[in-house]
Amino acid sequence: MAEQQRIHPVPEPEHELPVQKPSVPLVPKGSFSSEKGDPEKQQQQQEPPFRRTIPYYPPLKPPKRRCCSCKRCLCCTCCLLLLIIIIIAALSAAFYFVFQPKIPKYSVDSMRITQFNFNNDMSLLFATFNVNITARNPNKKIGIYYESGSQLSVWYTGVQLCEGSLPRFYQGHQNTTVLSLDLSGQTQNVTGLLQALQVDQQRGSIPLILRAKVPVKLKIGKLKLMKWNFLVKCKLDVDRLSANNAIRIRNSDCQFGFRL
Repeated sequence: MAEQQRIHPVPEPEHELPVQKPSVPLVPKGSFSSEKGDPEKQQQQQEPPFRRTIPYYPPLKPPKRRCCSCKRCLCCTCCLLLLIIIIIAALSAAFYFVFQPKIPKYSVDSMRITQFNFNNDMSLLFATFNVNITARNPNKKIGIYYESGSQLSVWYTGVQLCEGSLPRFYQGHQNTTVLSLDLSGQTQNVTGLLQALQVDQQRGSIPLILRAKVPVKLKIGKLKLMKWNFLVKCKLDVDRLSANNAIRIRNSDCQFGFRL
């Protein structure tokens, strides 16, 4: 016979009771059984609540503006220019009080015409003037070197009649020099000039202008300064313009200027 399958009884497991967390503390309030107090509260006090830490970044400095550097540069430039102006003014004042410079004086004393005629068809004018000019140097401590390259000319109604130059010479302190100069030239297209000249000669008043540009060097003590240009403009009023006749200067007014 086949063996019958044996069934062994299995004991039923004991029902596990759920463990409940006591709702009442093991140690009642007011009890001094623990020196450190309630362990749960102690744990809660030891563990601080979670806080998000934000890193600290220092505020960025604003970038330096370029305009500030430009203003600083402009201010320095203005201060430098002001300093240069003050130095130049101080030197000029010292020069003025030590040497007491005075403006040279010029005058046209007399004028004579040796040639003043037209060609056959009255289209060309030939003129030669002899002019006596007086140059005065009133300075006590400044001498004047008249250099070569000077230009003198006589003008009538905006037309140049003749030209010449000054000789090269040295004029000492408080010196007066009389110069006799010959100026000559020729002028083309003089039809309008001839008509105006006839009208002025009938009135007996002919306006002339003498212009002079003279390069000079000033001598102060033993020091010879750089070259300057003396500019002289004399307004003349004469009675006539004709050859081989004495010309009377009715009025003369000379103005002086200079430049480098």
